[in-house]
Amino acid sequence: MQEPGHEIAGSASTESRLHPIMPVIFSRRLRGWRFILFNLALGLGHMIVLFSLGSYIALLPHVAGDLGGVFPSFGAWAQTDFVIALALAFPISRWLSGRFGDYRVFIAAFVFYALASYLCAISETLWLFLPARVFLGFAGGVTLPIGQALTLQEYPPRLKSVALGVWGLFTVMPFTIAFPLGGWIADELGWRYLFYLDVPVALAIAAVTGALIYGRGFHRRITRFDGIGFILLAVVLGGVQTILNQGNDFEWFQSPFLSGVLVTVIVALPCFIVWELGERHPAVDVRLFAHRNFAIGVACLTLGFLAIQGLLALFIVQLQLILGYSSFLAGMVLLSIILFAAPLTAMMHEICKLADARLFACLTLLGFAFTSFWIGLFDVPAFYDQIFWPMLTLGFFLGTFFAPLTVLTLHGLPSRQLIRAAEEAALLRIPAGAFGITLQGVILYRRTPFHQLDLADFFGGRRFVSLDLLQQFSTKLENSGVSAGMLTSRLGALINQRATLLALNDAFLVSSFIFLGLATFVWLARPTHVEYATRTEKLRERRAEELI
Repeated sequence: MQEPGHEIAGSASTESRLHPIMPVIFSRRLRGWRFILFNLALGLGHMIVLFSLGSYIALLPHVAGDLGGVFPSFGAWAQTDFVIALALAFPISRWLSGRFGDYRVFIAAFVFYALASYLCAISETLWLFLPARVFLGFAGGVTLPIGQALTLQEYPPRLKSVALGVWGLFTVMPFTIAFPLGGWIADELGWRYLFYLDVPVALAIAAVTGALIYGRGFHRRITRFDGIGFILLAVVLGGVQTILNQGNDFEWFQSPFLSGVLVTVIVALPCFIVWELGERHPAVDVRLFAHRNFAIGVACLTLGFLAIQGLLALFIVQLQLILGYSSFLAGMVLLSIILFAAPLTAMMHEICKLADARLFACLTLLGFAFTSFWIGLFDVPAFYDQIFWPMLTLGFFLGTFFAPLTVLTLHGLPSRQLIRAAEEAALLRIPAGAFGITLQGVILYRRTPFHQLDLADFFGGRRFVSLDLLQQFSTKLENSGVSAGMLTSRLGALINQRATLLALNDAFLVSSFIFLGLATFVWLARPTHVEYATRTEKLRERRAEELI
């Protein structure tokens, strides 16, 4: 008997003739070169979305300078709002795929992705570029969970774990090349070509996918979409991000607009929680937070990723703005992260089965605390040419970050809730990365003037009246023929450079204390242990881990 609210597709036989409007399912999987081409198309689609996420950080100074000469903080809006849109696409992609079919939604999303990329490429002002970038993030976010589902459908049950391994490889690869390749495109071709190149690639992915599985049916799942919950969620995430984006530039809550946004968020958040608790098909199942491990694991994932994403984005931009690195060189600085991150990410899933995941999570968080503190002690510009070893260490702990916390998050949940829990963990973790970019920018913005005044006080001799270092240095330069105006400008630039580097160090030191606190907090979770599970349950758990 067909369950209420669901329409189950039939086969291509008499049943389909009796019900011509009913979708048809073909169970035959792709084989041979079609199977290989299908995997490549879906993997490439996954990569270009994640590549756009990572590479834009290296492009940011170029974009800000070209869009009417806006401040870099304004250019960062296009990154943070892109990330928020990416996250908001997760709950709606589930509903769209159930109603219209996975591959139809996937193809349509990439057509819209191509259109949004073109609008980004031709933008001459921030006010066109910003909505186009948001549109791009939403279209890309729809493809991420659907692409994984389409990939798994083409593998037989005994090879599902191989499919997830392939998908994990496609997930890690964009971050291997995003920073340096994005920087190279910006330096050699211009930042607009990043988006121009996305247009034919996205259309090709849509065309190849459609040609290979055209006519496939699907199990139609007609459920009521939680529109009110989704709108409230969008208001909360978008409102918080708007406040963080514009706070530094518009004097925070002295701005009537930002004050109004704050009031809206304060009202919308409790309304969202109460609404979701009473909804049968919620956009976000807040009841999952009644599970202790889920709540603690998600808190560690979101706060940890907030610090990591914010630090990396801040670091790569400031290398260009303060020290004059090209976009390519700034990207190459972060390339050393991948030497450990990529292989360890693949290995940690199995390693976490050997002992309590809390132990691995604690060691990783302590490692981040140590590395952030190490970088936070750098106070000379020349040191940043020797950043390879700290970045290599950071990459090691980045490779061990996700797996133990994911195991901790999903431990104890019923098998049927694993995929939903993974989607929600990703939904909360992704915006945390956007919040981290702006919050670390706030620290930099607030601490730079403090260090400027402190350095001016130090060199001006008010601390050491008998030793006027600045005056002595100025006299030597003037005697060598440097004009007074040039001298003032140069000394001011040196003080500003040093002050900004010290403020950047402060951001790393703050993150170090955050990681230290999380390393303690993780022990409040229940211990994890290996439980007996069927092959289906193991695959569902592995798929959930890959999704996070």
